[in-house]
Amino acid sequence: MIMKKILFSILIALTSTLLLDSCGVGTYSVTSGKTDDAGISFISSRVMDITVMIDESSYDVQTVKEKAYKADRKIKETAKNTIRVKPGTYDVKVLVEGAEVFAKKLFISASEHRIIEL
Repeated sequence: MIMKKILFSILIALTSTLLLDSCGVGTYSVTSGKTDDAGISFISSRVMDITVMIDESSYDVQTVKEKAYKADRKIKETAKNTIRVKPGTYDVKVLVEGAEVFAKKLFISASEHRIIEL
């Protein structure tokens, strides 16, 4: 009789352990937050080639044509029109055919897509 009670107790303990183990109780790794990069794009009244100086680095990109009826539209980020940077403060200068048309110190936060109007 005592042996049956011990076996029954062990059987209950094993069954409950297996059930709790299979129902998702445990430790999980969760990653959240913003990506650690940002983008800078440039808009103007027409598409044109520009040279962008960010600190001491030079980038050749194109502007995106601004449409008045879609002033708050999302710009599709491509390698031709967006420069990817890490979050931080940068000295940004834009040159069009050798002439400086924009110069400003910008703070870019994580996963921000900064759009600069020329």
